[in-house]
Amino acid sequence: MPARKVHRAELSDREALLFEAGIKLGGIFHQYLGIPVSRRTASDLARAIEDAVSLQPYVASVDVRIDPGRGGPVGRGRFAYRYLTAEMLRVRIRLRDGPTEVMARLEHRADLRYPLMSVDRATPVHRRGPARPTSARRSGRTLGRSARRTSRSAG
Repeated sequence: MPARKVHRAELSDREALLFEAGIKLGGIFHQYLGIPVSRRTASDLARAIEDAVSLQPYVASVDVRIDPGRGGPVGRGRFAYRYLTAEMLRVRIRLRDGPTEVMARLEHRADLRYPLMSVDRATPVHRRGPARPTSARRSGRTLGRSARRTSRSAG
């Protein structure tokens, strides 16, 4: 079902995908901040977030990066971990619905001292030939390491 038909208001495909991008980035921000994280677990957490988001409709790819070094102080002994903060998190997401594509991001902007969600691009995709199913690409990257995996999108 096209994203625009999900809404009660009359929206263009582009407007509907922009809305979807905001929902997905907002969900990541509000659902995962505060979860315990360490250098050892950061890449697994990034992959888990990517796996969860990639299940959602219209998601073509999602890239989550977590840098636990950007967090606050670490406890000692068994309390030696940080909790995920906005400063640690960078997310890029690409949504596609037919010929329409939206790319958006969530990242902490030091100049604003704020975790900003923004749109990088919102354009129709000009495709030649028959439409192909969209697959979600996820890449659990943390501190320069990457692990790419591919699965089918639920949308």
